[in-house]
Amino acid sequence: MAHRYNQGITLIELLVVIMIVGILAAIAVPIYTNYMVRARRSDAKVALEQVRAAQEMWRAERGTYAVDGGGNTAETRLINTMGVTANPVGDYNWAFTVKNATAFTALATPNSTRQTPDGWLDIDQDGTKRSQQPTKPIYTYPDPRSSWSK
Repeated sequence: MAHRYNQGITLIELLVVIMIVGILAAIAVPIYTNYMVRARRSDAKVALEQVRAAQEMWRAERGTYAVDGGGNTAETRLINTMGVTANPVGDYNWAFTVKNATAFTALATPNSTRQTPDGWLDIDQDGTKRSQQPTKPIYTYPDPRSSWSK
């Protein structure tokens, strides 16, 4: 009785394995990339919530929101006295687009090309949250008490 010994794998078996790995990679890479974009965006969300909380603490102590003065910007005053995270915050920079004694709007914009397609976020003194991705309209979140999720 002759014994047949397997000498290895065939080319067809190798191609099937490579095809399966390729299909899995084609599915997994976009999912992972999207997850990383959302994770980096969370840094900006946290920073903006900290800015809003710091502005409210400043207003509770001083009667107005932090504004430029005393040789410092409002951003620097909040970073130095209220513990707000300094720039950059992950892949975002934050700054005020409106800052006066009764109102403010803090804006977080991407500072890296890998995050640029995700667009900007902002929050104002009432907690109204907005965001915009390039080529899409501005989205205002319906409830200021809600998270940034759509």
